[in-house]
Amino acid sequence: MKTRIKICGISRVEDALAAAEAGADAIGLVFYDPSPRAVSTELARIIADSVPAFVSVVGLFVNPDPAYVRQVTDQVSLDLLQFHGDESAAFCSQFDRRWIKAVRVQREEDVVAAFDRYAEAAGILVDAYDPQLYGGTGKSFDWRMIPKQRPLPLILAGGLNSDNVARAVAEVHPWAVDVSGGVEVRKGEKDLSRITAFINEVHRVDKTD
Repeated sequence: MKTRIKICGISRVEDALAAAEAGADAIGLVFYDPSPRAVSTELARIIADSVPAFVSVVGLFVNPDPAYVRQVTDQVSLDLLQFHGDESAAFCSQFDRRWIKAVRVQREEDVVAAFDRYAEAAGILVDAYDPQLYGGTGKSFDWRMIPKQRPLPLILAGGLNSDNVARAVAEVHPWAVDVSGGVEVRKGEKDLSRITAFINEVHRVDKTD
């Protein structure tokens, strides 16, 4: 199975193009002001419009006001919404867009419950738990807490980089992997060589699986 790859926290056109050229399946734009990778609606529109065909654009939100989500989706060509806060399934489903839900994992039961609670999602993203942060921690977690039975596609995030993503893919067999800080030179600024190394590692394991 091909493992899909999302490069998240894109804040520059050149980084979006670099990710696409390196073989990323999706890029992520962060619409959450406290994040150092947050983008304005205007910049997001410019970045999204630069992305070539067959590369998905994902908009990441954290406990947003519904009016703000609608404002963004009216102005930016987003293929998928990603909710990273404490949103309910009903909240996530109201925007006439496909969506994925992020879960900060403390125990296996968190993931099992998410599959049930967010059954209408296009996928469940599992990330490291931090009581202060909604993602972007740069930390990994114990992948043994991820259940083998998965009624929805599972997206693995949390502390991934070119040094550990091959092991992650081999052990977890996720539908997709999601990386942000692991391919940066500084927060919000991606590095082409790190993106390429990350993607090459994923493809290498896919070929040998």
